[in-house]
Amino acid sequence: MRQCVALASGGFQPTERRCLTMSPKSGSRFSDEITVNDDALEGFTATVRACRICVESPIGRPLPHEPRPVLRPSSSARILIASQAPGTKVHLSGMPFTDASGDRLRSWLGVTSEEFYDIEKFAIVPMGFCFPGQDAKGGDLPPRRECAPAWRAPLMALMPRIDLVLTIGIYAQSWHVGAARRASLTETVMDWRAIWDAPGSQKVLPLPHPSWRNSGWLKKNPWFEMDLLPFLRSEIRYRLD
Repeated sequence: MRQCVALASGGFQPTERRCLTMSPKSGSRFSDEITVNDDALEGFTATVRACRICVESPIGRPLPHEPRPVLRPSSSARILIASQAPGTKVHLSGMPFTDASGDRLRSWLGVTSEEFYDIEKFAIVPMGFCFPGQDAKGGDLPPRRECAPAWRAPLMALMPRIDLVLTIGIYAQSWHVGAARRASLTETVMDWRAIWDAPGSQKVLPLPHPSWRNSGWLKKNPWFEMDLLPFLRSEIRYRLD
């Protein structure tokens, strides 16, 4: 079986594709000859966690603080949470979604904290691995533009069991939804059924960010909790049970 992954040359939009050749006898291999197994993923993740490109070779202004990449890839999980970037609390804890956004996301998914942080069940790989800093109004800046082009395609290739990708926010949707993404986040999430039905080896669901700042969005779009969330929870439970 041949599985293709996107490889970006810049920004968040994939521009090339590389493929995995998967067979029971020879195993799964990335075109760079990275063997898809726990050891390869562990070694590659260690390299990512030592990354300093946003300080030493930044696109634009360098990261204003010491890098601390936060990610939890998995070679066995079927569900990938493709989130945005760590916030201040996650930057301090070193664990993704240890904040109010995480509480809301786990509620959306219908899972416990134990299930959520089980590396055999969920992979969590944001578009930007480090806390990007804040703007003048106290909101988090967008994910750093260096992360996805440098690391995302090979990480995806090392997670061959992923068959459900939850894209949280416009940056993850730009990468994983691609041309099917609509002009706005609301339009993209509203079109979730068509995105789900799109052909491909991985199913994709677009979600808004679970931040408290989006509480107004949730009130304006009751269909999200009425229609999308029950479907999402059933797909999650199907893969966990």
